[in-house]
Amino acid sequence: MAVSINKTPYGGWQNCYTLSNGKIEAVVTADVGPRVIRFSLPGGANLFYENPKGMGVTGGDKWVNFGGHRLWHSPEDPVRTYSPDNSPVKVDVLADGVILTQPVEPDTGIEKQIELRVTDGAPHMKVIHRLRNTNQWAVTFAPWALSVMASGGTAVVPLPPRGSHTENLLPKNNLALWAYTNMSDPRWTWGNKYVLLRSVPGAVPQKIGASVPDGWAGYVLGGALFLKMFSLKAGATYPDYGSNCEVFTNDVMLEVESLGPLAAVAPGATVEHVEDWLLFGDASAPARDIDVETQIMPRVHQAIALTGR
Repeated sequence: MAVSINKTPYGGWQNCYTLSNGKIEAVVTADVGPRVIRFSLPGGANLFYENPKGMGVTGGDKWVNFGGHRLWHSPEDPVRTYSPDNSPVKVDVLADGVILTQPVEPDTGIEKQIELRVTDGAPHMKVIHRLRNTNQWAVTFAPWALSVMASGGTAVVPLPPRGSHTENLLPKNNLALWAYTNMSDPRWTWGNKYVLLRSVPGAVPQKIGASVPDGWAGYVLGGALFLKMFSLKAGATYPDYGSNCEVFTNDVMLEVESLGPLAAVAPGATVEHVEDWLLFGDASAPARDIDVETQIMPRVHQAIALTGR
């Protein structure tokens, strides 16, 4: 099935676009954003969180957590980061996707853009995030792509390859902890090769950041596996103690996040951050390393072959 793009209402917004290729389905909003509010198997449940208090809402000067997938700039700041995205976005329809461009944020001078490209015949979509500095001065930030997942699933973050003491006298990788991170919380599984975080409705927030050279993270929910693939640039400086991947959960959702390098972005310049999304429908929630090895890693290898990552 070829890629189809149709303008449709969704969730109370009248101007949305549905992208499908018979393998995956995505819905983007045009009345607010840029947001990818839905990502699913065709006819399947939405893997992204939808905030019932935000669906269909437009306007206002306060940031709204609509849910779905969004683009921010890091490091996180209570004013700059939470610039509202409650206004219409410009939509350019392509043969295989769309480009969503937000008006320049008045508080930051940053223009956000998300480009989606659906692969014909494969459960794959390329997601290109762009941040343009329209100020007359350089601004230091990193692109930050946040996929807000529906509650009840399990996130998977791979650790770098393990090794022996005698061959690894220096640290191998970092793990960033927030003040509210509780490593004894039973939602965490600290494996030898993977970190798992379960999303439990009503639970308190938890978060970690990590340097992930393997360049992927996943989320399993309702028999479906969502994989997002990204890069770690050698020698670059990343936010949050060197994190290019973060996972966060609270009482209603779980975020699978990737970040680009920190850079002083010159006036008029644009930085890009690219993710590849894949979706498979035959997954079981992992509880330990062996489950990831046997149930998820074959799909990761398939994703690597498909995307060339």
